[in-house]
Amino acid sequence: MSFRVGVLGAGGWGTALSLLLHQNKHDVTLWEYNTDLAERLRTTRQNPDYLPGVLIPREMAITSNIREAASDRDILVITLPSHVVRETMKQLAGVPLGDALIVSGTKGIENSTLLRISEILKSTVAGLSDDRIVALSGPSHAEEVARGIPTVVVAASRNPKASHRVQEVFMNPAFRVYSSEDIVGVELGGALKNVIAVAAGINDGVGFGDNTKAALITRGIVEMTRLGSAMGANPSTFAGLSGMGDLIVTCWSRHSRNRHVGEQIGKGRKLDNILEEMKMVAEGVRTTRSVYDLSRKHSIEMPISTEVYRMLFEGKEPKKAVYDLMTRNRKAE
Repeated sequence: MSFRVGVLGAGGWGTALSLLLHQNKHDVTLWEYNTDLAERLRTTRQNPDYLPGVLIPREMAITSNIREAASDRDILVITLPSHVVRETMKQLAGVPLGDALIVSGTKGIENSTLLRISEILKSTVAGLSDDRIVALSGPSHAEEVARGIPTVVVAASRNPKASHRVQEVFMNPAFRVYSSEDIVGVELGGALKNVIAVAAGINDGVGFGDNTKAALITRGIVEMTRLGSAMGANPSTFAGLSGMGDLIVTCWSRHSRNRHVGEQIGKGRKLDNILEEMKMVAEGVRTTRSVYDLSRKHSIEMPISTEVYRMLFEGKEPKKAVYDLMTRNRKAE
């Protein structure tokens, strides 16, 4: 069965999912906010800044008109950077969305409100209920999905029928989708792991080894679970694809933007200079601020995340941060 799908955001992830959905025989329209870039994508059928060497089929529509991309769709996929989701969704006021499912592929937490992406969507799209929102998350680098490398993710919604519909629409032999009803845990897992990935990159940049990185990942998942549980998530979700799975790939992969930022910090570079050079968004930087605030709000101990915050925003020296972590008071695991 073919569905009409609009994808908002023509970065690497939005382009990769559009290609996947087109391959699955759906009617896909990809929206890029920049008119010149949208025209370049239409003309060259390539997105070299994000997915070099990957061709975009001519049958797949590309537009800079958000109403054209979103009107009368069965499914609307959001792959925007977290900090522009709110303002972009406000542009849909008056657009006939009908009963379209809204699938969030964005991993982040809004700095000013500390809201998850599904909560932002509900607060900006008139009449949107939990039953129509699905979070899609897991270990899924766009560079690999676009090339058909086997990938497994999870679709989470309070409405099982919605997550099952996403399974039907997205799944193919190279892209497997599990379902979950824990949208809180799945969204938090996708966001929080980016903070630990920055720490893992700092480990690499400083020159520490696998022992240190394994400890960061293991204790990182503890921090993610602590905060997630306090915010209403099922603790077991963090042992799954959107938690441990995404954490592993983001901490180790050469594709990881968050690990890259951390690596450069570990080498002694300044955050502003690192971000100026990057075309892609490293969500972990903004999420670190949100996690720091959430940990204080919920009185949750998150020592690794707190040290990442201090290194990114207070200029703390990485080796001093590790020393402070290693010399904390003794306790049981």
